[in-house]
Amino acid sequence: MEGNVDQWRREGQSFLRRFLQLVDILDPTTLLASNKEIENAHTLLQSSQLKEVVKDEKIKEAVKLTLSSVHPDTGNVLPTVFRVSAFVPFASPLIIAMLLPHKRMKPALLCQLLFQSYSAGYNLANGNKTTCKDEKMPLNKFLLLIGAVSYTTCLGVAPQFVVSRYNFNSPAMYTFFRKILPVPVLAIASAFNVAVVRGSEFEKGVEVTDKNGNVVGISQAAGTKAVKDTAVSRAVLIGTTAAAPTMIVSYLQRTNFIRRFPHALAPIGHVMTILILGLMVPISFSLYPQMGKINRSKLEPLIQGNTKEDELYYNRGL
Repeated sequence: MEGNVDQWRREGQSFLRRFLQLVDILDPTTLLASNKEIENAHTLLQSSQLKEVVKDEKIKEAVKLTLSSVHPDTGNVLPTVFRVSAFVPFASPLIIAMLLPHKRMKPALLCQLLFQSYSAGYNLANGNKTTCKDEKMPLNKFLLLIGAVSYTTCLGVAPQFVVSRYNFNSPAMYTFFRKILPVPVLAIASAFNVAVVRGSEFEKGVEVTDKNGNVVGISQAAGTKAVKDTAVSRAVLIGTTAAAPTMIVSYLQRTNFIRRFPHALAPIGHVMTILILGLMVPISFSLYPQMGKINRSKLEPLIQGNTKEDELYYNRGL
């Protein structure tokens, strides 16, 4: 069992522990670490006999750097832009640009395309790799990735298309298509992005292990649960990040301060988007354990016959 897999499992038994751990590893300074430093930290973690509570500062730093930068299934260093701690700094400008009230379709389409492309890459890099550790991306998976980005981009800009296509005289209709409808649309698009990009986990399944890390079998049921839970968490993340700043800005528009300084509204909205995204990333990533648990009775009959343990584990991915 990879050292960071074991660490995820032991730290992931409660929402609070998962949240605090993610707040720690989301530290953007880990992005400055070189591949050599990350590999050394991973080697140190692999060779150390970790206790239930890690007290050694050097080991703590190794755990933090490894969990934020190394894929738990392959042990390979993740590309910098797709590491756990990279999501907030890289996604923030894309989400702000995506949520701008564009007057034309081309900028809206471009911003949506950039965000959905980054999301697809992030989902692919952080998915479960237990059944394809050394596998290069096949052509059909690459085409599926392109299709997922194309579809979610079109879905994401649908409200903007309606606003651009029809000149609404009704303020209520304009508000609905500009401020209300984009929230569930973006949440659904983000969940769909996860489901399509990680579709091979439905098809091939993922490895399930016992509490000692021994592989019991490959389960499609566990793969389905992993993708479903991650899709829900991503919908919560993007939906909340799209909705909360809109509500806050709507409230601020009625305040005397904004009436006196109307040009301050846009920067405040952007800052609120970054703050809410920064808060929602550890919350949404913590909704489900990184090392998911599944009851033996919900697995395939062949796997049920391979073990007597009531619960088995699998890497949910991010």
